[in-house]
Formats: sequence, C-alpha cells, structure tokens
Amino acid sequence: MAQQQKLIVILNGVSRKKKKFYDQILPGLASHYAVDVWETQHQEHAIELGKKAAQENPFGVLAAGGDGTLNQVLNGLFQSNLKDFPTLGIIPLGTGNDFAQLGNIKANTESILKKIQSGGQLTDVGVVHGLDKTGSSITRYFINVASLGMGPAVVHELFKSDRSLGRNLTYLKAILKVFFTHPLDEIEVSTNDWTWRSKARVVAIANGQSFGGGIFIAPKAKPDDDLLSTFVAGDVPVLKFLWILQQVKAKRQAEDSRIQYNNATALKLTSPHPCWIETEGELAALLPATIKILPKAIRFFR
Repeated sequence: MAQQQKLIVILNGVSRKKKKFYDQILPGLASHYAVDVWETQHQEHAIELGKKAAQENPFGVLAAGGDGTLNQVLNGLFQSNLKDFPTLGIIPLGTGNDFAQLGNIKANTESILKKIQSGGQLTDVGVVHGLDKTGSSITRYFINVASLGMGPAVVHELFKSDRSLGRNLTYLKAILKVFFTHPLDEIEVSTNDWTWRSKARVVAIANGQSFGGGIFIAPKAKPDDDLLSTFVAGDVPVLKFLWILQQVKAKRQAEDSRIQYNNATALKLTSPHPCWIETEGELAALLPATIKILPKAIRFFR
C-alpha cells in the first residue's frame, strides 16, 4: 500500500468551530492523507507552528481558523527561511474568511479535498517592512489585505468582541463604533507613479478582493497578477460612508471624489503620528513602512 502524503493542520485552539473540524472535516481528510493536527495554545502560536511545520517538509500545511490564523501560518512559513515551502491552504473556521471566499473554499471535506487535489496555484504575497512597538525593524507578510486607518482600530474592537452576533453584524458593529470614536490619521502613500496624502478613513493594500467579512475594496484584484490593488478613502461623512459601505459590499466600486482606486508593486507609507498597519486582522507594524508585492511567492490550495 502506497504511503499517504503528509498534511499538517494548524488549528486555532479557541475556534468556536473546533468541534465541527474534528467531527466533520478531519475524518475525511484522514481517509486520504496522513494528517497531524497542531492546536494553537497562545497568541501568535500559529507563527511558531507554521515555522515548525515548514521544517518538517509535509505535502501541505492547512491553517484551520480565520484570516488571522492564515496570516500567522503564512508568516511562520516565511520565517523558516526555506527556499521551498509546503503548499499552503485554509480550512475556513473564522469570522471573516475573506481569502477562503476568494478561492471558493468551504468548511467541508469535499471542498477542501478538491482544492488539495488540484495541487495548488502559485500565489502572490505582500511583505510589510515597518517598526515594532519598541521602534525596531520588523517584517510581516500577508496574502489577502493590509490596511491602515479604521482597519487596525476595528481589529482592536474585534479582539474585545464575543462574535455572538455572527459575522456581518459583528463587523458592522465594530466598524460603526470605530467610525465615531477613532480620530482620523494623516497618512501619505507614495509610489513611483502616484502619491496620495490626506486624513484617512481607510487605506487598504490588497492582494485579494475583500476584507472585514465581505467588504470588497478591490473587486477586480487577482492574487496572481503581480500587483497590489489600493483603496484609499479620505474624510467621508457618516451617511456617505454607510452608502459607500453598501456599494463595496455589493462588489461595486465606490463613486466619490474622496475615494481613489489604484495599483502598485511597491508603496511607502508615512504619518506624523503613530499609526498601525494590520494584515488579515493581525496588528503587523507601525509606520513608517514599505509594502511590496512578492510575485508567485507561494503555492496555495485554491
């Protein structure tokens, strides 16, 4: 009998859907592959486990959780400093699951096996070079979206939320609270071709199409086109903002002079005030920072 290929699953240990994984998803995976399941035990543990998983050279590594778990596993793979990574994938058990939606990946065995058996596709990755809380240089990677302005503040709110309202209402509640309480950040975004400077509600740099549980700030983006899509929104008043939010959730480009869409391969971001960048719901780095695209940097089951 042929030896089964090895898969490592890094499971968010506090996922509310953990039982579903063990009862409904793991048995099907284990019938096709030799599966090791590693549960996270503390904040950012998935980074450590991702690094360890890469060194064991499995056929694939699956992040079982939300976009944040995926982000941490991705960073762990890159921190391994290996030239060739295992193929990365996701079992969507989180609140947002935006990158999983882009790849039409469902939280069931049939969908996940189909993606694994496809062998994966080469996928771009974004890299952030910024500062940590001590002022030291830090590098973080993302596969879906990085954002500034309201994004990091929403992340803070979601950390405090019990998520009991479901995905859409949880995000909407956090977004509205941040809109009324978070002071606008003065941000400058510059590339070789264009510059944007303003007080910003949102600055998003996207490899995928959406973040925040289906907010499509880059509806035409492709995760393998060697480009980052940008969405920048200035000082938009509340009623206009709510209207724009409905537009982008419906995958339409917002129409407002204070909102701009663009593309870039590398960006420089600065602010006169402390300003965080979040990546897939994880606080990544402080400005000043640069963000670049790493074309076809990893293979992904999608």
